[in-house]
Formats: sequence, C-alpha cells, structure tokens
Amino acid sequence: MSEQLVATLPGCGLILVRPKYPENIGAAARIACNFGLEQLTVVADEPPDQERMLKMATHKAAHLIEDLQLVSSSREAAAPYQFLVGTTARQGKYRTVEVKPPREVMAELVPLIADGSRTALMFGPESSGLSNEDLDLCQFATTIATADFSSLNLAQAVAICCYELHMAATGHAFVSGGGSSYANSHELEGMYEHIDQSLSRIGFLHDTSRSYWMRNIRQFLSRTRIKKKEASLIRGVCRKFLWHSGGQGWVPPEKGEQL
Repeated sequence: MSEQLVATLPGCGLILVRPKYPENIGAAARIACNFGLEQLTVVADEPPDQERMLKMATHKAAHLIEDLQLVSSSREAAAPYQFLVGTTARQGKYRTVEVKPPREVMAELVPLIADGSRTALMFGPESSGLSNEDLDLCQFATTIATADFSSLNLAQAVAICCYELHMAATGHAFVSGGGSSYANSHELEGMYEHIDQSLSRIGFLHDTSRSYWMRNIRQFLSRTRIKKKEASLIRGVCRKFLWHSGGQGWVPPEKGEQL
C-alpha cells in the first residue's frame, strides 16, 4: 500500500476536561478538524460561550462546536470509548501510570483504531491538568517532552498529539462503523466497581489503601486490553461471589451480561 495521509480517523474524539477558556475549545476544535478527529466532548458544569468558541474554530471546524457533546463528568465523557489517551505533565509518587512520548503511544493506538475501536485523546484543565481519577479512565498516558518549562498551552498540546496520531495513521486502512470486540469505558467501569465490591467484601481493600490497590489493578488489567465478553465474565464471577457471601452489594446483571 502506498503511503497517504488519512482524511478522517473513524471513531476518534477529543475530550477536554473543564477547560477554562472557550477560545481554547475553539482552537482545539480547529486542530481536531485539521487532523481528522470526528468528535469533540467537553466536561463542564455549564455550556461554554459559543461565540467565543466559534471565533477560534473558524467556519471549517464550526460543525464540531455545533455538535459538541457537553457532559458533567470525565467518566461520562469516556463511556463510549474503548481506549483513551490521557495527557499529563505532572509526575510524582502517586502518578504510577506508565507515561510514554506521544509518538510511541499513537503508534500503539493506530492498529486499535484500524480494527474499529473508538478512541479519544483526553486533556485536563489549563491550570492543573488531568487528575489521578481522570487518568484511571485511560489505558494510555503521554507526556510531551520539553527542554525546561513543561507547561504548554492547551491548544499547543492538542496540536502535537493530534499531529502525531495523524502521522502514525499514514498508510493504514480503517474500518468505519465501530464493531470493536473490546470493552468500552462504561463496561470497564462497571467491571471495576464489581471488583472493588468483591475485594472489599474479603477485606483486601480498606479505605486507607483502596485507591492505591484499585489503581494498580486497573493498570494491570488495562495492559491485557479486555474484551466485552471478558469484562462480562469478570462481572459475573464477582456477582456470584457477592451473592454467595451474603447478598449485600449484589447488583442484577445488565442486558447481555453473565449472571
């Protein structure tokens, strides 16, 4: 196959978590349009000023602003996606997720997109970036290397990551219409809730260490790239365990899940 730049990246979206300035949303929309991302989701408590967003988006990306998905939480924003890339510049003892440069992450992501998985790039607030809880939703994490001062403008960070994703996609063939066999974030979060309940029941998890151990469990299971049937199976095992250990915490299965 001869190399050619792809016009769009099917099922790929951009998630902006509580951005402070509507202009940054507009600039991000313009960048997303330039590099073939199809969906823009904003986590906010109230709708950002549309006029200020459109001014930066220009007419070519106006459709992303007009079709913008406004949600109240990162979890809701992540729900339809199978794979998410969290961007972070902060490091520390509580940042245990493996962080790679954008080029490496996008090279791993493209085959999943080509297979029909919905994916999103997630960016945090301009002042603080993504929280640990936001990054818990992500299967990949990336940091943009800088010479010294690590703080980039939100639109600059979006541009670099979108460019690397677009270039990694060069020469790949993509299927449209979804149909991925991997569990999406909504299904994974339900699975993790059942794991949390089961491990709490046997005393493995305590309030003082719950976040630490569940974060490690998430990272371990994320590396296995869990499929829908596998997530359903794990939930079924946990559900049976909760039922036989007294019934408290038992939740009826969702449609299509294992009992």
